[in-house]
Amino acid sequence: MSSSTVRGNPMSSDNSSQYNSTIQNPNFNFMANISPFNMFSPILPKEEKAKEDLLESGSGSEHIEGASGNEQEAEQQPPAKTKRYHRHTARQIQEMESLFKECPHPDDKQRLKLSQDLGLKPRQVKFWFQNRRTQMKAQQDRQENVVLRAENESLKTENYRLQATLRNIVCPNCGGPAVLGEMGYDEQQLRIENARLKEEFERVCCMVSQYNGRTMQAMGPNSDMMQQQPHSLELDMGVGVYPRKLDEHHMSNCPSDMMPLPFMPETSHFAGNTLILEEEKSLAMELAMSSMNELLKMWQTDEPLWVQEADTGKYVLNLEEYARMFSWSANLKQNSHQLRTEATRDTAVVIMNSITLVDAFLDANKWMELFPSIVSRAKTLQVVHSEVPGHATGSIHLMYAELQVLSPLVPTREAHFLRYCQHNAEEGTWAIVDFPIDGFHNDYSSSFPFYKRRPSGCIIQDMPNGYSTVTWVEHAEVEDGPINAVFSSLVSSGMAFGAQRWLAVLQRQCERLASLMARNIPDLGVIPSPEARKSVMNLSQRMIRTFCLNISTCYGQSWTALSESAEDTVRITTRRVTDPGQPNGLILSAVSTTWMPFQHKQVFDFLRDERSRAQLDVLSNGNSLNEVAHIANGSNPGNCISLLRINVASNSSQNVELVLQESCTDDSGSLVVYATVDVDAIQMVMNGEDPSCIPVLPMGFVVVPITNSSNDSTKESGCLLTVCLQVLASTMPNAKLNLSSVTAINHHLCNVVQQITALLNNTNAAAAFTTDADAHTPAVAD
Repeated sequence: MSSSTVRGNPMSSDNSSQYNSTIQNPNFNFMANISPFNMFSPILPKEEKAKEDLLESGSGSEHIEGASGNEQEAEQQPPAKTKRYHRHTARQIQEMESLFKECPHPDDKQRLKLSQDLGLKPRQVKFWFQNRRTQMKAQQDRQENVVLRAENESLKTENYRLQATLRNIVCPNCGGPAVLGEMGYDEQQLRIENARLKEEFERVCCMVSQYNGRTMQAMGPNSDMMQQQPHSLELDMGVGVYPRKLDEHHMSNCPSDMMPLPFMPETSHFAGNTLILEEEKSLAMELAMSSMNELLKMWQTDEPLWVQEADTGKYVLNLEEYARMFSWSANLKQNSHQLRTEATRDTAVVIMNSITLVDAFLDANKWMELFPSIVSRAKTLQVVHSEVPGHATGSIHLMYAELQVLSPLVPTREAHFLRYCQHNAEEGTWAIVDFPIDGFHNDYSSSFPFYKRRPSGCIIQDMPNGYSTVTWVEHAEVEDGPINAVFSSLVSSGMAFGAQRWLAVLQRQCERLASLMARNIPDLGVIPSPEARKSVMNLSQRMIRTFCLNISTCYGQSWTALSESAEDTVRITTRRVTDPGQPNGLILSAVSTTWMPFQHKQVFDFLRDERSRAQLDVLSNGNSLNEVAHIANGSNPGNCISLLRINVASNSSQNVELVLQESCTDDSGSLVVYATVDVDAIQMVMNGEDPSCIPVLPMGFVVVPITNSSNDSTKESGCLLTVCLQVLASTMPNAKLNLSSVTAINHHLCNVVQQITALLNNTNAAAAFTTDADAHTPAVAD
């Protein structure tokens, strides 16, 4: 982060001086009381004035504005008996209006120059601009009121329609009109829902009759819906209606509680709800076979289809050869001049057998938990085909998925696709291919930015001792959307969503699952039993999952930039939480990404080490940490779960603060995530109880390596560090967020990045000095 970014502030300088004077007040000890580990105690100052402009929580995209000029003038000057008004000339108003159109928030230099040109005091210019901004906001409010009034009229119309429906309710006994007074409220609601379902059923009947040419009988007032509904429409959107289970021998090797899904709203909207009809299933099978054939050829063929780059050693798809080999697939391409092709291939060995891997890929919930940092949400919309009940081979699943990068600066990618699984018993391989459905099904709207998953997937080969060799092919057509420059090279190179990242995360998660199921791994510290170890790991996995969801743009989460500068990467958002598993109230999140000239491993080792991170005063408040429990998650020492105790002088046996931290690293990047936990909650976890209701509010760091290619080698040129802070701004979910809260968390975030950079620079300087001193030390003769 540049110095201007760190020092920058979304508010004007007068607001900054007001904020600085606040924290310099000896009666307001704000920064001294900040504790990164106690996220439930707000690090934000209390609301200062009732008249201060408020930032409405929720979307995080509202306009931020301070107090009006008249209010600030009243604060700075003593009240006078008579108030003098200054009326500006037409020329003065015209000049200020022209500058306001270009820059609504002029800085001190601009205001001083304008005041000198117009013969006004700088304070008068400042107040004029503040009042002008207040007027603009008032106009926007009036426009919003017009929209709200229109929505209110629409709701009234809907209310009248529902009342008319109630008046037309038929008595179930006599068939005549029913009197509302004779029915209870619950029965009235059931009648309304029944009328809505009948309308929906009639609409579906019309759609089906258009496809098969046969007219379906609509439901009458006393018809039985289950008797009238055809088998082709008995399709449930839930995954549980179509459980894909393997035989009992294979299922015994797959953990039944494979990291439970946290904080996934049951009412999540999955774009598109049209299923594959019976007449379309044969075409879906033909496309599945063609896509599987394409995947196998892309797996088996090297040159000329895949060309290996001399400088990086990575394989790049030859688009001309691809179009020649798969002409049918190339014909599906539309608007190719506006799209960019991403195609990558990679191979890795993972600690998981093929049956368990296939089961995880065909279960949407397990698939999400296997790739928590990539798949933000997924759902199986329909099981289109299944050759043998209870077996995966030959099955086709209609799925929806949203893929993410752990930063609000990169938009997520959404897609509907069909997933086909095939088992080759002779070769001992499983193949899973995803292919698009827009070639024959146009009821799903395209996502923005455009993303189409071309035939992609993996080939799994079993190895001895429960290992598998996985070859991954990732192929897609994408439209470059609004991506910040700091991530542009990572996305354009295919590393952000490519095969290398999928396999790196898969390797690490398979090691984690092996550690979760192991019974003979010795743990350090206070872990009393294997059940307690498993419970702690599940709680930590939920913390990681929550962190990944809250740091990206998944679920349509909107983030607000605090500065119009392209170099400033600070983004904030708010969300209301009332569900169990997180602290209830208004949560404020702030994220910033910075390029650092340090190696990826060096930054990760510094942040995961509790001794080095205690040097960050803005996070530790000068307190040290002591590890009281340690769980290894894989062969890399950086993959571990730690339970840390905060050593505070005021701590006693009745007042102990603990931190749950998980660090994980692979070739695609690293995570360090931590959250405070209550001692009683940890005791409950240690007793092996279900930790799903323990509230956690995670913060942490994401480190992504950045490489530059040269003619003879590939050198790591630095890394991207993303810092995420979350605080419970208010225990009331409907509370409003004031301006000083946003200023405080922005200032806090910038200080974190500054101190990390300074400490890493000092570490490198000390290491260089030691090396140089050793080089100049004269040898001593024996």
